[in-house]
Amino acid sequence: MQILMFGWEFPPMNSGGLGVACQGIVEGLSHHGHEIFLVLPKVSESMHACKPDNLNLLAAHKSGGHIECMEIPSSLYSPYCTIESYTKWIEECIGEEPENMYGKNLFEEIHRYASRGAMYAGKVPHDIIHTHDWLTAEAGIQAKKISDKPMVMHVHATEFDRSGDNVNQQVYDMERRGMEHADRIIAVSEFTKKMLIKHYGIKEWKIDVVHNAVKPNFSTYHKTHHLNKTDKIVLFLGRMTLQKGPDYFLKMAKRVLEVMTKVKFIMAGDGDMTEQMIHMANDLGIERNVLFAGFLKGDEVAQAYSHADLYVMPSVSEPFGIAPLEAIQNGTPVLISKQAGVNEIIKNALRADFWDIDDMANKVIAALQYDSLTNTLKDHGKRELEQISWQKQAKHIENVYKRITGK
Repeated sequence: MQILMFGWEFPPMNSGGLGVACQGIVEGLSHHGHEIFLVLPKVSESMHACKPDNLNLLAAHKSGGHIECMEIPSSLYSPYCTIESYTKWIEECIGEEPENMYGKNLFEEIHRYASRGAMYAGKVPHDIIHTHDWLTAEAGIQAKKISDKPMVMHVHATEFDRSGDNVNQQVYDMERRGMEHADRIIAVSEFTKKMLIKHYGIKEWKIDVVHNAVKPNFSTYHKTHHLNKTDKIVLFLGRMTLQKGPDYFLKMAKRVLEVMTKVKFIMAGDGDMTEQMIHMANDLGIERNVLFAGFLKGDEVAQAYSHADLYVMPSVSEPFGIAPLEAIQNGTPVLISKQAGVNEIIKNALRADFWDIDDMANKVIAALQYDSLTNTLKDHGKRELEQISWQKQAKHIENVYKRITGK
């Protein structure tokens, strides 16, 4: 089957889990012999630290699959940018790039990318159109008008996940427009499916749930802490945003340190709450035990997981959450927010409500004090991961395609 896919984040130019998921989906589909024409925004080197021409594409040619990447000059540098951060970013870059190269605001840029990207619908052969979240939904809609091919919208997160009760109406409208024009919708969890039914009015029959997976990891990192050897390490790795619950992580850390003093809490990631979290650590009086590692990429991520004694994901709202799978893959037990979709496929993990600081702290203490508990979580978690792969999930996506194409 030939697939025209619209994305905007792809390793190494990625700032979160969506890019990792997109890569896994593309490679999984290619493994099963599908031909993917992947349209991505191309951000120039002066506007992004990563080299844009070095995409991590791995086509499964032995299986007859093929991946072809087509890039459109664009400033859609991150799926996590806000209207405000986009405006600030463009203002900082003007002078380095032609002023007419990018949209003056985020929504103008989305429509500019959509109109240029949709033109590929008349240039490349395809049986189906696949879009990812709201930034590429409009490109899919316009492509569908050109080729009259069915469209699938893959929902990795919603505006309710990103913004809580402070939903941006324009973003919500674009999300809903994409869902209404799509022939089928793929949700990354039952958790997300329920949100689409409740908040967007989408009929249940139209939504298929396909969980994310994790790529095989052939790294051989060992737990050689570069901190005091007597310290235990608890890791937060994710965006410093309201959705990910970094403030709950610090409040939990305060409770743990009241019982155990030789614990270091590493916060890896960046976002609009970073400065606030640094001040919060000082206000709580735990600044000596909290280390801010900044945004990690490549092998740094695997090293962070492998060095930790426990990974904690205290997300307020998490449609799926690939990070716990990556942690388990690197031999680190996990504590997951009960508000995360990944709970649907991982059973060997500690769980707590993101807001229940006491429960979270008690479970962290137990994990750090009882080796038998952590060893059980690690061993059984690894076995669970053996049943999860992008190749298997790609088969589920293939079945979604077949439902609407008849192929």
